[in-house]
Amino acid sequence: MSRFKTLILIVGMICTAADSMRFDLTSGGTKCISEDIKANAMTVGKYSVINPNEGFPFPETHKITARVSSPYGNNYHTADHIESGEFAFTAAEEGDYTACFWSLDHKPPQTITIDFEWRTGVAAKDWSKVAKKGQVEVMELELKKLFDTVTSIHEEMFYLREREEEMQELNRATNSKMATFSFLSLLVCLAVAGLQLWHLKTFFERKKLL
Repeated sequence: MSRFKTLILIVGMICTAADSMRFDLTSGGTKCISEDIKANAMTVGKYSVINPNEGFPFPETHKITARVSSPYGNNYHTADHIESGEFAFTAAEEGDYTACFWSLDHKPPQTITIDFEWRTGVAAKDWSKVAKKGQVEVMELELKKLFDTVTSIHEEMFYLREREEEMQELNRATNSKMATFSFLSLLVCLAVAGLQLWHLKTFFERKKLL
């Protein structure tokens, strides 16, 4: 039963690997969005600024700068003074990748609305191109999707197992450090108590109370 629940959880994680959102950015401000990506996983994203005056030229005050970076600070995508853009890459490092958007400061302040879609893993694959290129039937295409999903589940299970082992190792190291710290704290307390008794004994002996 627990394995079945774990499988459902992993499938849910894979199904939600496509994040589509709309958010507001105030001119002069910065907004960052992070995504946990495994090493060697494919990821694609696209973003566009909503024209506040539909049917009219895009205002310069609503153009933005975008940057996508890895957990170690390596830049995978950079674009300046644009109204839309796309990025796609295979993650070389494991961890939280960050997409940041910011705009120049304007007076009066402007509110910029951005549509952003970020897909990873199976969700990042363009299945329409796969179907067109291979001229496969609908059922065969669905089997390809299912195979990739099962492969992702398999990889995700190993990834979660590795993370669990890392957390267990961290817990063991933490417990060992806490035990050492507690033992040292006990020695310090005993030493302080001994010094206090020695000081009191010396004081009373000088006062000839003992």
